[in-house]
Amino acid sequence: MHVEDKFTAETWPAAPEKQTLEGKNKFLGFWLFLGGETVLFASLFATYLALKDKVPNAEHALAKDLFELPLVFVATMLLLTSSLTSVYAMYHMKNFNFKKMQLWLGLTVLLGFAFLLLEIYEFNHYVHEYHHTFTSSAFGSAFYTLVGFHGGHVAFGLLWIVTLMVRNAKRGLDLYNAPKFYVASLYWHFIDVVWVFIFTVVYLMGMVG
Repeated sequence: MHVEDKFTAETWPAAPEKQTLEGKNKFLGFWLFLGGETVLFASLFATYLALKDKVPNAEHALAKDLFELPLVFVATMLLLTSSLTSVYAMYHMKNFNFKKMQLWLGLTVLLGFAFLLLEIYEFNHYVHEYHHTFTSSAFGSAFYTLVGFHGGHVAFGLLWIVTLMVRNAKRGLDLYNAPKFYVASLYWHFIDVVWVFIFTVVYLMGMVG
């Protein structure tokens, strides 16, 4: 099959993301990239764990004084739900239903954007209510670096998905863009998995000391 071949739902391959050499190379490059990202996040987690109790004096808030679990729980549900909507998007991609794929990707973007807004609100609350800033303590630096770095990845993932949606709005699905959509979806799942670790290590462990 060639990239320029015309497809119908009946002739569309079961694994369109792996039908071309270019698509397979995208997967290889993505896994190499993901390996580097995993090492980087592991380093940030280790740094956070080493510095989470390092504040100048008792006047500076610790994790148990800062975090509001209801807010973080809502943000977590938004991001985990966005992972589910991206699964539905890829289901429709594999079934050659471009419109429904775009619909579910759009929902993924909306949920991811809502998560970012909550994170911005959270950071703003810590700064103004507790004067917990990036430079207030080693704990502050480690916290904002880890959680903010993840937030930057969420923003990048949203930009990636939106760009794919806009650029391919008229093209529809083909063997050229199917791997791009699929790899973007995998990246989004990676972001969600990292957040599960952040929710556990930073927030839950922080609340119990």
